[in-house]
Amino acid sequence: MPLSRRLRPLFQAAALFGLLLGPAPSPAAAGAPSAAELQALQNALNQGGQGLAGLLAVGPGLDPTLVELRRRVLLRQFPDASWSLTPGPSLRDGRSTVELKLLGSHTIGGNTFRLEASQLLALTSSGGQITSQAVIREQTILRSGDQDLAVSLLIPDAVLTGQRYDVDVVFDEPLDGAVAAGGLLALSSGQAAAMETPRLELGALGGGGLFKTVQAPYNPGEQTWAVLLVHPKGVVSATKRVRVVADRAQLTP
Repeated sequence: MPLSRRLRPLFQAAALFGLLLGPAPSPAAAGAPSAAELQALQNALNQGGQGLAGLLAVGPGLDPTLVELRRRVLLRQFPDASWSLTPGPSLRDGRSTVELKLLGSHTIGGNTFRLEASQLLALTSSGGQITSQAVIREQTILRSGDQDLAVSLLIPDAVLTGQRYDVDVVFDEPLDGAVAAGGLLALSSGQAAAMETPRLELGALGGGGLFKTVQAPYNPGEQTWAVLLVHPKGVVSATKRVRVVADRAQLTP
């Protein structure tokens, strides 16, 4: 199975809940979702039907039609996908956050791929509907093999415009002589939004992971990195969203 095809479910999963971001809403524009609203949203994501459409409204960073479309695409790749939503920490500007976690698996050609995705979202609610979202933190990891290879994504959540920073993905256990390969690619906003599968060129890894120093864009926005590690015991692919901000105070939202 070509490595590029192994990545396709990962980017579809990463795209589900936050690739069309708009400006962050004013904290006073609407309230935080209640516990009942979060439970209803979790149930709708897991059960499908018409419930999801009734819980979401078009607003900054949120397109209900796109959310439902991506949910269906993801379920075709990961039929057992399950979502959980729990309250997260408050931001410095007073907004509440929600921790979204997604787990799923996919078997093809005798290979099983296991997905773990997480997002920290700032959601607002009005009239019983979610009316806007902003993604504060996001990463996905897809693994194959008989056992999950333990890796650490040492990639910052936010950097300053023009800053040079490290993108490191490290095997948590020593290689013990195993030969591993890896590749790294920055996804354009168009690739991310279209859920395209990028072509990553692999190179032999001289150490226990992939270590790169990269540069942030000179304009505020975001960077999304795609990483692929190939190990004799399995494949690990990951994406990580990095917010690019102009003000140092925004590094810690």
